[in-house]
Amino acid sequence: MGESEPREREMGLRERKRRRTYQEVSDTAVRLFLERGFDAVSVAEVAAAAGISKPTLFRYFPAKEDLVLHRIADHEGEAARVVAGEPDPVDALRRHFLAGLDRRDPVTGLNDHPQVLAFHTLLYGTPSLVARAYRHQERAEAALAEALGGGLDARLAAGQIIAVQRILALDNWRRIAAGETVADVAPEAVRAAERAFGRLAAALAEPC
Repeated sequence: MGESEPREREMGLRERKRRRTYQEVSDTAVRLFLERGFDAVSVAEVAAAAGISKPTLFRYFPAKEDLVLHRIADHEGEAARVVAGEPDPVDALRRHFLAGLDRRDPVTGLNDHPQVLAFHTLLYGTPSLVARAYRHQERAEAALAEALGGGLDARLAAGQIIAVQRILALDNWRRIAAGETVADVAPEAVRAAERAFGRLAAALAEPC
């Protein structure tokens, strides 16, 4: 056995423990926020409920809002990952979004699980979380723009793509939150996505 293997194994264990701590603290915070409201729960209360100190919590989550946004953090670079190596980035993202609709991925808004609806209500109904989510979208745009080659044209394309995904998902969530069923919303959600990505592809194909 090489000398590096025990170190790599130890690093792997530490990383898994770190990720588990992130998830457990975030889950505790979200549960409290859903029960009592985001503004009614202090960071100190979250730390106490999670069994850690307040300074330790801030080492994991620099801002209170990050306790909630952690649940969607993995999606920040998703668009960039999807287009990597693809000859037609917009079509790749169209297929990816449609696949998300098909499996009822919460990020598409097409999901009526009570916990998903409650989380989205918390997210979209709290101004400070909406503002923090906007920063998340900015980073997603930057990563996508870089994957598209960088430069102004890439940034313009990335901004439009991320906006299309956000608006489609938000419309799906709003309809379901208003009482429509996933079964009723799904066919129109697919048509809307096809239409939106089709228009996006046509617009981005036009010469500057």
